[in-house]
Amino acid sequence: MSKKIAILGSGANGTAIGVDLIRAGLDVKLIDQWPAHVEALRANGAVINMEQETIRQEVDAYHLCDVATFTEPFDVVLMLFKAYDTPWASRLIEPYLAEDGILVGVQNGFSYEAMAEAVGVERAMACVIEVASELHEPGIIKRSSPPDGGSWFAIGSADPATAGREPEIAEIMRHAGVVEIVDDILAAKWMKLVSNAMTLATTALTGLPIDKAVELPGMRELMLKAGGEALSAGKVRGHPIVPIFGLTPEDMENTNQLLEILHEKLMSFTRPNTLTTVLMDHNKDRMSETNDVNGAVVSTLAAKGQSAPANAAVVEVTERIRRGEIEPKPENMDLIRELVAI
Repeated sequence: MSKKIAILGSGANGTAIGVDLIRAGLDVKLIDQWPAHVEALRANGAVINMEQETIRQEVDAYHLCDVATFTEPFDVVLMLFKAYDTPWASRLIEPYLAEDGILVGVQNGFSYEAMAEAVGVERAMACVIEVASELHEPGIIKRSSPPDGGSWFAIGSADPATAGREPEIAEIMRHAGVVEIVDDILAAKWMKLVSNAMTLATTALTGLPIDKAVELPGMRELMLKAGGEALSAGKVRGHPIVPIFGLTPEDMENTNQLLEILHEKLMSFTRPNTLTTVLMDHNKDRMSETNDVNGAVVSTLAAKGQSAPANAAVVEVTERIRRGEIEPKPENMDLIRELVAI
């Protein structure tokens, strides 16, 4: 009997991954909180626009309120909501997760503890995700990283209670991209947070796609400074430096070049005119994960009496954008320079 799978948070990445799994013959339900998107998926199926092809796929889509009607438990739930939505979303799905089921946090930020608190350490697993997709019109996804090139995941157990179950999750996720099973998933999650601190909100405050933003004077320096602070915060938290994005330990031996290596690897994944998730949030007047990424660096170092001026500057300017005081635009780099030396 095939596993019953739910995608909890079927936005851009969730829908794209869900379509990959459905096309592989898996039993998948898509659940999302945007009513118009769910209705479009029901009416027309999912449309995934990629550089080489367009995929149209019928899907089984549900509103959040429909969860109460489910009668069969899920064997695997892939959580793709924003990190800040994890506590309530985990508690919502907990009664519908099989006793031996697994809730996998396919997210940015650190959501594992909230999941484990809701469903138990024996039913929670962490995942690193690197997938580029956009959702601007209900039911229609623009995916810049196809499953056979550019989409990457790391799976691992953060608690011995799930040790040995990584291969069954990896087998599912390999339909959506390259998958690595790692020994220290929380360290890998923090390394992804380092890369996110360098790119997501940092480039989004300019209102430009990543490849255009990095060309602005001072942006590379800001990215590297934010990444350096994030590495320091990881050390404070006890996370070792581990390879991600397919890099090897040999690639990362020279820590003096580590940030440059990460920067180059990130740029190699980035297709022209790719918008970060934070910029898409700005464009939709929606809360972003900046506090879960750059803010986590600031709070971690502050707890040890240390500062993170680059990340703090990114958080401050992002908050001003969120409050509607300013728009995302290249001139915001002048505001950054008033707050941090770059």
